[in-house]
Amino acid sequence: MTEPTSHRRDFLSGRAVRTAIEHAGGELAEELLRREIPARGPTLLLRTTAMACDFDVMVNPHGPADQLEAASAALDLVHELEQQLSVYRPDSELSQLNQRGLAGPVTVEPALFELLLRAKRLSEQTAQAFDPCAGALIQLWRDCRLEARIPTQDEVQQGLTRCGLANVRFDEPTKSIGFNPPGVQWNLGAIGKGYAVDRACALLQERGVSDWLVHGGRSSIRAHGSHADHAGWPVGLRNPLLPDKPFATLVLRNQALATSGTAVQWFRHEGRRYGHILDPRSGWPVESLLSVSVIAPDSAMADALSTAFFVLGVEKSLACCDNLPEAVGVIFFPLPKKGQTLEPILHQIAVEDLYPN
Repeated sequence: MTEPTSHRRDFLSGRAVRTAIEHAGGELAEELLRREIPARGPTLLLRTTAMACDFDVMVNPHGPADQLEAASAALDLVHELEQQLSVYRPDSELSQLNQRGLAGPVTVEPALFELLLRAKRLSEQTAQAFDPCAGALIQLWRDCRLEARIPTQDEVQQGLTRCGLANVRFDEPTKSIGFNPPGVQWNLGAIGKGYAVDRACALLQERGVSDWLVHGGRSSIRAHGSHADHAGWPVGLRNPLLPDKPFATLVLRNQALATSGTAVQWFRHEGRRYGHILDPRSGWPVESLLSVSVIAPDSAMADALSTAFFVLGVEKSLACCDNLPEAVGVIFFPLPKKGQTLEPILHQIAVEDLYPN
């Protein structure tokens, strides 16, 4: 990743990935533009369906003898985590916390407690644009969509009173959580897949597998090691206007990539399009960007930040990046005006790892 520049607006004004590469200047730019797009080589792939999407583990063909057994165990772990985190299963630990937390503090499994505590910190770091306790609003919009209507402002306001981590009490010594008022609901849809990817990756590492790519739903990806003579793993960066076509190829080097956008999940009511990503501070869908992709050290962080940055917009997201202790790269795709071409905005992205398609 590049160092932040004091001339941020100049750095961000490049036309697509190709112009960003040209900003490298001189012989370096020519060399970068002449490069072949890195292709993925042969892999061994194991897949399962969990959290309403495909989870894949990819490894190189010539790895440890037991790497497929490790990959299978990693996918089994994803199913265990779905059972713990899903708010659509009434017997999951998270659902039980939502139900029982009103009566008093509930002791939580240590790893889940740490996840919820980290979600709290990420919410604070993003000015509450990422809110893991926005379950009441998410449920309101889901119910209204089934009823073929949008919520009233009064309904939204009522939902807002039951959102936010200000309503949640953490007790670290006892690993317990409680909340008030009635109706507060955890919903980890914006971090759960990334967390599951991270836990699967940790298991692979523990089993001695060092070269792998794991993804959940292709929107939460984490890679480690090398592949097919590349310094990392090549992954496609989607074109948000044409989701089936890659906009560019990115080489992930011991990093995670997460993308948030509304190209796939949206609905139309009375001629107006509504995306599925809500601003938890207003209660209404966000419409200022096509998509946001975040490169971060791990998938949970990348997932949460991609959602938060989609909500915040470009300028506020960049200010947020300045206050994050970890290095974070971001690719924004603003809504193009009529007649304009699709132009990404890049922040702390190493142009040598980007290949225009």
